[in-house]
Amino acid sequence: MNADQWTKLLTVIVSLLQAISWPLLALFILLYLGASLKKFIGNMGEFTLKAGSTGVEATAKRQQIEVAASLGAATAAAQNQDKDQGNNTSTDGSNPRDIARLVSQLVTPQNSRQLAGASILWVDDIPSNNEYQRSALEALGIRFTISTSTEDALEMLRLKHYDAIISDMGRPPDEQAGYTLLEKVKEMNITTPYIIYARGGNKPQNKAEARRRGAFDSVSGPEALFETVIDAIKNL
Repeated sequence: MNADQWTKLLTVIVSLLQAISWPLLALFILLYLGASLKKFIGNMGEFTLKAGSTGVEATAKRQQIEVAASLGAATAAAQNQDKDQGNNTSTDGSNPRDIARLVSQLVTPQNSRQLAGASILWVDDIPSNNEYQRSALEALGIRFTISTSTEDALEMLRLKHYDAIISDMGRPPDEQAGYTLLEKVKEMNITTPYIIYARGGNKPQNKAEARRRGAFDSVSGPEALFETVIDAIKNL
């Protein structure tokens, strides 16, 4: 599937979220998404809601289902994009059981309460590339403001406080726009956790350079981003 098809599919899924039950949503995803996500949904049994769960526990379980489904979709999309571009690399944590394990560890009643209502400024010149990643975090009650340029992001930071900032690296014509924005943020004496989300972000040299410049971390892959954002916000 190409980017436009993924975007249209996400729009349909969001509409379904407002109109149908979780079992029907899972069935829709199973029927219409690619083989990678079908396999992922097949391993979702451990997230089944248990009868008699408390309201808080049931909410956390429902969040786990939505988060895991969104991360599975994000991973499948990233892998398809790699194939389209002729890359042989795979996304970290792409095994469905790894995603399930990560989500069960991070999406707890306590973390859900801590994260609900948090706000994030996400800076990327192609926001549609990150629809599923945002959906996973939005399931926890996190709110997003989207910016497509360094200048626009700085204006938004002058107007409002955010709990975290996520930035890609290259935005034409600046191939290191992620670092450019980071320097501007530091000049404004803003100490908000700054996360660089870009291809190759998990490489040790890139993580080290980002931290040297004052970023909270540099990551790539939907699961690594999800874990890092939760870690940054819950420790505020």
